[in-house]
Amino acid sequence: MMELLLKVCFSFLKIGAFSFGGGYAVLAFIQREVVDGHGWIKPDDFVNIVAIAEMTPGPIAVNSSTFVGYNLFGIPGGIICSICTLLVPFILALIVSVYFTKFKDNIHLKNALSGIRPVVIGLIAASCLSVAKISITSVYSLIFFAIALAMVWKFKINPIITLIVCGVLGAGLYGWVLPIIGL
Repeated sequence: MMELLLKVCFSFLKIGAFSFGGGYAVLAFIQREVVDGHGWIKPDDFVNIVAIAEMTPGPIAVNSSTFVGYNLFGIPGGIICSICTLLVPFILALIVSVYFTKFKDNIHLKNALSGIRPVVIGLIAASCLSVAKISITSVYSLIFFAIALAMVWKFKINPIITLIVCGVLGAGLYGWVLPIIGL
């Protein structure tokens, strides 16, 4: 049990250390670690984590680590895994805050950040494709994807409203309409 806890903690230390670009950029890394690499959670559960993490306050990486830690070790595991995810970024933020004014105009730092920014977009796209592969399993789920995309991107509707609308539509379609017509 202790060996598993150490493996999980090390994985979330790595996730926290390499979470450049925020939550969506790190989703593929989290999936590779906890689903594909170690099998600590199932792919369907990972998609549910993403949905729940999107609806709850806090970064996706921290919410994901809390869920996995809780799933494996209960409340103490959720707390420990959350701390592991936050530890490296917290230390890096402290270091950066101390030295930021000294290095903010450094050309090498600016060049490095210019190289990292486009990579973040690639990481986010990879995460989207990875989650889509698991989530879009039928024509109905494709329709829900299209509805959500249109609501948020085209009509600029708040993502929370979009989640509520699609949740209500999903409950109606999957819980009422499809069973009535026998699908």
